[in-house]
Amino acid sequence: MHKMMTLAVVLVMSVAAFAEAPALQYKMNDIDGKPVNLAERYAGKVVLMVNVASRCGYTPQYKGLEALYQKYKDQGLAIAGFPCNQFGKQEPGSSDDIKQFCEDNYDVDFDLYEKIEVNGDGAAPLYKHLTQADGQGKVKWNFEKFLIGRDGKVIRRYRSKVKPGQIADDIEKALAAGSGK
Repeated sequence: MHKMMTLAVVLVMSVAAFAEAPALQYKMNDIDGKPVNLAERYAGKVVLMVNVASRCGYTPQYKGLEALYQKYKDQGLAIAGFPCNQFGKQEPGSSDDIKQFCEDNYDVDFDLYEKIEVNGDGAAPLYKHLTQADGQGKVKWNFEKFLIGRDGKVIRRYRSKVKPGQIADDIEKALAAGSGK
């Protein structure tokens, strides 16, 4: 019984420590294949991280994401889109295909990265971190969103059905929290 209690305490402390670690401690390749140190790229910013796909019922959320980015980028919001083909094979294209699709259909100006996996053994370390830090487990579908504070810690996760405009209040609070307002 004592061993199980000790194991439970260690497990809870490990999850708590993981949740406190900055989500931006990783390097990822941008859509053009260039390595990006997320901590440097997004230092002092509020970041909305989203797993995206071009052939999904939620794909029109690109429009809402771009609107949020344009509205709040000068206040310190960044958006990072991570293409993923794990859900219904809805992101089958190459990086060039994805970039072209986003530019042609949604005038996406926020950051896009190379295609990754967000669940399972092949999941990108960033997404392993994100899904453990908020305690909600696996990403369930395309266009799940993680709001990251200026301190690099996960503030909140939003499931796919939550439209970008519905989280504007949370973004404003996060932007104000670190701006001295």
